[in-house]
Amino acid sequence: MTTPPPTPADGLLPPPGCPAHGMPADSLRRLPEAADPSRLYEELRRQYGPVAPVLLHGDIPAWIVLGYRENLEVMRTPTKFSRDSRRWSAFQQNKVPPNSPLIPMVGWQPLCVFADGEEHSRLRGAVVDGLATFNRRGMRRFVTHYTRELVARFAADGTADLVRDYAEPLPMLVVSRLLGMAPDEGPALVEPTLDLMRGSATAAASNALVTQVLEDLVTRKKSEPGNDLASRLIAHESRLTDTEIVEHLRLVLVAAHQGTVNLIAHTLRLMLTDRRFRGSLSGGRMTLPDALEQVMWDAPSIGIVPGRWAVGDTVLAGQQIKAGDMLLLCISAANVDPEQRPDLALPMHGNRSHLALSSGPHECPGGDIGRAIADTGIDELMALLPDLTLAVPETEIGIQANWLTSRPSALPVRFTRPRSLGGSPVPQPPSTAAQPLPVAATPAPQPAAAPAAEPALSWWRSLLRR
Repeated sequence: MTTPPPTPADGLLPPPGCPAHGMPADSLRRLPEAADPSRLYEELRRQYGPVAPVLLHGDIPAWIVLGYRENLEVMRTPTKFSRDSRRWSAFQQNKVPPNSPLIPMVGWQPLCVFADGEEHSRLRGAVVDGLATFNRRGMRRFVTHYTRELVARFAADGTADLVRDYAEPLPMLVVSRLLGMAPDEGPALVEPTLDLMRGSATAAASNALVTQVLEDLVTRKKSEPGNDLASRLIAHESRLTDTEIVEHLRLVLVAAHQGTVNLIAHTLRLMLTDRRFRGSLSGGRMTLPDALEQVMWDAPSIGIVPGRWAVGDTVLAGQQIKAGDMLLLCISAANVDPEQRPDLALPMHGNRSHLALSSGPHECPGGDIGRAIADTGIDELMALLPDLTLAVPETEIGIQANWLTSRPSALPVRFTRPRSLGGSPVPQPPSTAAQPLPVAATPAPQPAAAPAAEPALSWWRSLLRR
């Protein structure tokens, strides 16, 4: 029998049979439906403390780690909490059906995120080395090029949805080229990549589509290498297998795209709705990079990271964890832990001790790439369209949430139609032809289609000048 897809109501909820359970199951079941997972996390924290029992899709038990210190302990002690999902007792007891929407996220694969020790070092080293070769300044020019191209598509209308029309496609256009894909391949992967994180009934099919595109890419790059991540992984001294190369390309693609989409969307929402936030930017009291760190504290791109698996019986925050138990790292709850942040109103500008990029041996190696895409993309967008305003009341901005992530579902805006973008009249967009992302060993060329123009003045500096 086919397992039904998870819904916000049954994706993550406290098990009613737990002795510490103190609320009706129906009321807890509705909390995720309100599109406010933070309420559920605080209910769990009040009932159970920093570590709470939950049920995953299919009524599979797990633990959710809510405390900041407890998350750090799990992240930094792989000898107690392994990344190898084959240790999961639910897998060993055949409780997870092959078509479960959990499989794309926790099914073991030959990836550095599912490895520990020397094997983890070998696999992660190839990814870190491959990403480190890219010239960040050249990549920022690449982001500028695609920002102008995307804005040109909707600039003539004077209206747009900044989530659908901008935040979702921009990271994929940049990251897909970083991997080595052709310009027309990236846009087709936007929806399948987002679908992987939703835990939907089509997640497995989306995963297969993305994997097939990447397998074709690796085959092509073996005979036509270039200055891209796929070619770097193929040639790396770690001697990765074809399967390892494909899986790590998929990891970078999904993580970088999903994470950066959410970071851009949450930051734009604050700019459009929070006068103090926007005032701090325009007044010079906070830079855009500082603002991004604040967003990663308050609205991390990935709210829950699955997972870790207990190597043996242990105790965490008073909870008896059994060998093979699964732990979910709740970054959203850890970043607002009252022990860490007793006053959430105090700004965290520039403070990078949040857990949005994890910590320990599995800390995200591509965090600076996501920051660069968001920083440059938002700055350029606001320079091109400086009078962006919401087209709907703030109360109508919904939140699209699932068991792993949350972000604004839409950001309808209006603006004054610009006369030109980077020297090109509106609505004629620049050509999609662009050069591969430059690597550190070679000069960083300007994308071929981006016309020569003066760099756009930083948004908050332009406000100060006016």
